[in-house]
Amino acid sequence: MYKKVITSLIILSAFAAKAQVKPFSLFTDNMVLQRKTEVPIWGTAVDSKTVTIEFNGQKKIVPVVDGKWIIKLSPMKASTAPLDMRIKGDRDEVVLHNVAIGEVWLAGGQSNMERQLGPRPPQKPLLNWEAEAAVANYPLIREFSLPRNNNSTQPITSINAVWKVCTPQNVINFSAVGYFFAKQIHEKYNVPVGIIHSSWGGTAIEKWMSKQLLESNPEFASIVDKYNEAIRTFPERFVAYNANKDSLYIKWVADSALAIAAKKTLPIKPTAPVDPTRSGDCGGLYKTMIEPLLPYAIKGVIWYQGEANVSNPPLYAKLLPSMIKDWRSKWNKDFPFLFVQLAPYRGSSPELREAQLYTAIQTPKTAMVVTLDCGDSLDIHPANKKPVGERLALAAGALAYGEKKLEYSGPIYQSFKEKNNAIEISFKHIGQGLKVQGDSLVGFTISANGKDFVPATAVIVKNRVVVSAASVTNPVAVRYAFIKNAIGNLFNIDGLPASPFRTDTPFVKN
Repeated sequence: MYKKVITSLIILSAFAAKAQVKPFSLFTDNMVLQRKTEVPIWGTAVDSKTVTIEFNGQKKIVPVVDGKWIIKLSPMKASTAPLDMRIKGDRDEVVLHNVAIGEVWLAGGQSNMERQLGPRPPQKPLLNWEAEAAVANYPLIREFSLPRNNNSTQPITSINAVWKVCTPQNVINFSAVGYFFAKQIHEKYNVPVGIIHSSWGGTAIEKWMSKQLLESNPEFASIVDKYNEAIRTFPERFVAYNANKDSLYIKWVADSALAIAAKKTLPIKPTAPVDPTRSGDCGGLYKTMIEPLLPYAIKGVIWYQGEANVSNPPLYAKLLPSMIKDWRSKWNKDFPFLFVQLAPYRGSSPELREAQLYTAIQTPKTAMVVTLDCGDSLDIHPANKKPVGERLALAAGALAYGEKKLEYSGPIYQSFKEKNNAIEISFKHIGQGLKVQGDSLVGFTISANGKDFVPATAVIVKNRVVVSAASVTNPVAVRYAFIKNAIGNLFNIDGLPASPFRTDTPFVKN
């Protein structure tokens, strides 16, 4: 009798497991759904002919096709009340609790977006992180953070993560930029805010673009060719490394000792070559960390990336706009795309910042946050993240929430003209007017031949900047903060810094 009971329980358990209706792993307790738009909900169901969703007064029924289902909820107003969602199959149901309706933003990029509010040794602690975390009790701010996954050879059927509510305990693991952005949106518009966080330190932009896009554009052929060559040569490179790893290590130790004695940069420690199909290269991270999010309803994207692409700014100037267009196409939505211009740093690139500026000027419904005043010349990970998130939220106010009179950008170079042995610069986004953050303007240089630039005197005259130097007559070009470790103090009265620029740019024509 005992064996029969056990056998029956096993059979019933197996039957229940087989009959289970299962929403995709993006849909968990505490999730935030986008207001004022259709909301897709999808998942799987075994041995069910239909799936029913009951939520916020709606009841939707759809057929199950090949074990899969997708339901689109009708647009809904924001809701701060905790809601339950019932997802029913033919024999069972799943209930999701504490669901909110508000604003959902995708936060992506590399390490400066990935950086959490709490400590991350050996990086410097973020400014005032302990005080910020101590008061971060916001039950209507939630984050869904995708774990790292670069194995693009396997189909993504699940994401090992859940939505987490913002508490002082949880927020230390939230993206700091994402949190400060969400906090501003939540407090200003009194709506729940969900951040879907998908970033990875040290990653180039081409990893986040679909491989199909890279393959379809001849301008990106070098990226695809490099990837294909890496796949072709990986087996022999892996064998060669294993055959020589002991001698490579011995040589590295000897070379390191010589470098230390000579006070030179240490050589890179030899490591085994990485399987290209598991490196995230050439669209690998798009496949594993962006595509699985489709078609989750979002309001827009905030993006902080570029450090890994400083070696080729002209290519980046084509990659970033292409990625924005492609993501919008994949979501079938012309959403706002807000991104951060790289902060000053001794290893950064003024041309990369210029490529970002070019993208903001040329690509509709984008905005660029300037961080000229938030950098650290010795650290690629600046500790002052709060202004970054808040400026992104300011841009969202103008581009996503209809605040047409809101000034959301610092001054952006528009045009110049030569006048009386000086150059007069005009700007867009002057807001309430231009101002100097300090005693006098710094960071301007001027040239008589377009090649040799000397330090210049710059003054604000009727919301234009007039630039000159005693040694330069008939000037032809001006540059502002156009060096790696950029320095500049031109702002608008609204408190936003001007972007670095050069009038001799190959991107922005006079």
